[in-house]
Amino acid sequence: MTKVKKKMTFFCKECGFESPKWLGQCPGCHEWDSFVEAPAASNAKGVGKPVAGKEKTHIPSKLSEVKSDEEERIVTGIGELDRVLGGGIVVGSLVLVGGDPGIGKSTLLLQMCRLLAAAGRKVLYVSGEESPKQIKMRAMRLGEFEKDLLILCETDLDVIAESVENERPDVVIIDSIQTMYREEVGSAPGSISQVREATSILMRVAKNLPVSVFIVGHVTKEGVVAGPRVLEHMVDTVLYFEGDGGASYRFLRGVKNRFGSTDEIGVFEMRSDGLHEVLNPSEYMLQGKPENEPGSVVACSLEGTRPILVEVQALVCQTNFNLPRRTSAGTDYNRVNLLMAVIEKRLGIRMGDCDAYINVAGGMRINEPALDLGIVAALLSSYKNVAMDSHTICFGEVGLVGEIRAVNLAEQRVMEAAKLGYKRCIMPSVNAKTLQIDESILNGMKIVGIKSVHELLEVM
Repeated sequence: MTKVKKKMTFFCKECGFESPKWLGQCPGCHEWDSFVEAPAASNAKGVGKPVAGKEKTHIPSKLSEVKSDEEERIVTGIGELDRVLGGGIVVGSLVLVGGDPGIGKSTLLLQMCRLLAAAGRKVLYVSGEESPKQIKMRAMRLGEFEKDLLILCETDLDVIAESVENERPDVVIIDSIQTMYREEVGSAPGSISQVREATSILMRVAKNLPVSVFIVGHVTKEGVVAGPRVLEHMVDTVLYFEGDGGASYRFLRGVKNRFGSTDEIGVFEMRSDGLHEVLNPSEYMLQGKPENEPGSVVACSLEGTRPILVEVQALVCQTNFNLPRRTSAGTDYNRVNLLMAVIEKRLGIRMGDCDAYINVAGGMRINEPALDLGIVAALLSSYKNVAMDSHTICFGEVGLVGEIRAVNLAEQRVMEAAKLGYKRCIMPSVNAKTLQIDESILNGMKIVGIKSVHELLEVM
């Protein structure tokens, strides 16, 4: 009996472009060496069977006749999660949650399920990695579940889709997408074909029932969701759960959101009984800050509409090697090199023979230009071995000619610093002139506007 050879095809990992043969460069996204081989979709009987939630809608409809509530969202009960989602879960949306192993993705979603069930919502938790007993053990750490949470331990997409069709829950959790498979695809779970097919089925279920679906995705060593990049294009929202596995803080960041802003950030603290919201991130990030130490400066960053005060640490010392070492943690390495070049050129301070280490304490990664002034101040403080006043904060963008440029939402940054008791704020002079804050809110804070890095040396 002749064995039928499986038909193979090639997919682009970045954009999902399909080709019958391997190509060096993808015609769709122009990435090099991005094609991987995978079994093609089978044409066998059964592929065309209807998926639960799939409806035939071949007749176009007028946009004016489509009925939709202005705010069709489900509040999760976790304020930080609602903030990142844009005010809650949009009904019928498909949300991808990515993060490193053990960072707390499943814990966060299980806590969300507990609160939604307590609010009278019907929730289905589908796990392809754990047994019901293991899920129960994790759930007991988080507290009592007042109302039942539906659990399904299954990896077959057709069975899952049928269960969703029968139960009609409000929210479905899929943990994780890399364990799901469909027999008709003919490749191993976690492959490009399976991940793409699974996401496509879940998308149809979410839109047609409608039901809100959360997908947990594993990440690669580069920090992106494993599988084809087309996975991120198909979903409505992409959330990344970040943080140092050895520390207690976690950051939830939205990198794509069709129904809200992608600038917001949620801050959590991992404890023995689950994740707890950090309502005042600035105070939390500054815990343990040393007093009157050279190289330590408090700067103000902006995450969406939320100002967050962070400690910028710098260590500058003479090197014995021909090539100085530069290290940056929490901010862009190339930006640090650029600011050091500005200091050397505009202030005449020789830093080319110095090692320099920059760290944003607390584990956050910040790329906002307003952090520039804090980095420059920390470098100068460490180089001259002179501590900046511990009750002073600074923010502003530094240009290549040494000028201090204006930043947005300066009022919110100043009010956040005044609320935490800081007495002096160094900021761009353009922002200082247009600042409109009541004296009672400032609480005696002195506003210092500067135009260049030369003036920064004087006020330090």
